[in-house]
Amino acid sequence: MLTRSEMSRYIDSTLLRPDATAEEIRRLCEEAARYRFFAVCVNPGRLELAARCLEAEEVKLCTVVGFPLGANATVIKVKEAETAMEAGATELDAVMNIGLFKDGNYRAVEEEVQGLARLVHDRGGILKIIIETGYLNPEEIRLATRLVAAGGADFVKTCTGFGPRGVAGDDIIYIRSSAPPSLKIKASGGIESYQQALGLIELGADRIGTSHARSIISELMEI
Repeated sequence: MLTRSEMSRYIDSTLLRPDATAEEIRRLCEEAARYRFFAVCVNPGRLELAARCLEAEEVKLCTVVGFPLGANATVIKVKEAETAMEAGATELDAVMNIGLFKDGNYRAVEEEVQGLARLVHDRGGILKIIIETGYLNPEEIRLATRLVAAGGADFVKTCTGFGPRGVAGDDIIYIRSSAPPSLKIKASGGIESYQQALGLIELGADRIGTSHARSIISELMEI
């Protein structure tokens, strides 16, 4: 059992819907500050607004890169990451090139992660790589995890929320079995309840990405 304040520090409160309004972004940031969520995650075009809303807060600012397909050219992803950090993001969730991975072009996948990690780390940020587990079998999840680790990312993240399914407990088990201790796990995709979030944490998730952060926290009474 985690207290409300303990659970809050696991949560990246997320709003990545393409139709999200400015008012919804402001409300997301206000809730994150009130509940002391670890971060908010918004689309790149909303970074400047979110940065203004969180200017005096401890909440981290996160955005996505190559989202949601991961199919952009590496040079585009790197430029997108650079622009996002200039706009105030300190954590980037970048989608792995799933097509290259399925081709067996593992060197290209690893080199892309390396390029992103170099840029993000040079600017003092955190890089999470989304491997979109819904497209991968268990051995592919393990292999993708090893490539993400070799590329120097800080986290492997399960899902975009726009793929064929959300996170499953087995995803965390497969990732944890292949991840070095230095590589953290962000579970995301369809996490809607406290019990679901807690179960993923107990399996080894270090961060929870969810668009249901307030409802998850509302299930808990502060202890």
